[in-house]
Amino acid sequence: MPRVGETVDEVYLVEWNKSVGDVVAVGDDLMEVETDKATVQVPSPVAGLLVEIFFKAGDEIKTGEAIAICEGN
Repeated sequence: MPRVGETVDEVYLVEWNKSVGDVVAVGDDLMEVETDKATVQVPSPVAGLLVEIFFKAGDEIKTGEAIAICEGN
């Protein structure tokens, strides 16, 4: 989970914008998360095929945690 704010250490997953099996490009909106102050889109830092997702809507995610696996470029 990339950092979405200077003081944000954890977020809540609102929804995924991509599903397992989708092709993802760098910068695609991957998911929507909620912090204590705002709801924001999280862009993908990598490109490839989304093969596994580790969290579901409502889950708390800490900054730095792996959120999914994307294979290839």
